[in-house]
Amino acid sequence: MEYKDYYSILGIDRKAEAKEIKKAYRKLARKYHPDVNPANSDAAAKFHDINEANEVLSDPAKRQQYDRLGSQWQQYQQGGGKPEDFNWGERAAAGNQNYNYQTVNPEEFEELFGAGGGFSDFFTNLFGGGQQSQSRGGAGGQQFYQQVRPRQGGDLEHSLQVSLYEAYQGSKRSLQWEDGRKIDVKIPRGVKTGSRVRVKGRGGSGAEGGFSGDLYLTIEVLPDKRFLRDNDDLKLTVSADIFTMLLGGKLSVSGIDRTVNLPIPPETSNGRVFRLRGLGMPQIKHPDQRGDLYVTVETVLPQKLSTQEKKLLEKWKAMQG
Repeated sequence: MEYKDYYSILGIDRKAEAKEIKKAYRKLARKYHPDVNPANSDAAAKFHDINEANEVLSDPAKRQQYDRLGSQWQQYQQGGGKPEDFNWGERAAAGNQNYNYQTVNPEEFEELFGAGGGFSDFFTNLFGGGQQSQSRGGAGGQQFYQQVRPRQGGDLEHSLQVSLYEAYQGSKRSLQWEDGRKIDVKIPRGVKTGSRVRVKGRGGSGAEGGFSGDLYLTIEVLPDKRFLRDNDDLKLTVSADIFTMLLGGKLSVSGIDRTVNLPIPPETSNGRVFRLRGLGMPQIKHPDQRGDLYVTVETVLPQKLSTQEKKLLEKWKAMQG
């Protein structure tokens, strides 16, 4: 029976924290998933080991059991002991009294855990049982132990639509689940379509006193009538009369949070774009820093000209050659 180094399988340090374990597992699971590697037996075996390693290291109780018994088994084997003579159940009981023991025959054991439980022999011996030379069920029986331990609730995903103004200033929303639960969630400033907001402890309920999972909000920012968003920048089109465009002046521009007077130089061409620094959207990781506002100025021509206005235009036309 081969010793499984679950830390090496996930490529993490033995002192790795839960978030590091989760990150390493997700990265490797995506890489070696059967859907990504069809008909690849090596990738399938790797994917099996990755799942087994995560099953152990992501569970504090299993990880503690593995760190203790796994090292004992390795030392026992290195000292010349035979793997089949190592008494897993006795050593587990000596280290942790929160396990319930039950002796079953091989058929019952396979029914409970499957043919190997989908795990390696090492995992099965460490967490699912081991051969016992003597047991209350008779020789050749299987003894497995099961710990009464807290179980963390699963994570939940939820899609949420917000307006551009809510994304700019941040907001609070009240969500209600089908089971009647209501929770208040905070939407941080600067979220974008596709942003994932984590609400800690608001996922599925834990069991046996375990912590609740987390809630992940997938954000969709709805289109706005005035502004077009480009990452952290905003774009806006405004109109100016022909006299302001030709002679220059100031144009009042309403940004997402304030109104500014935009200087228009004389003889400004139609469709010119002006950049107003720091008047865009907040950066989600640094909300005190903002993108820019790009203002496109379009000329509005006068309508319903009077006879005198037309004469003046004809005179101006003649002056232009």
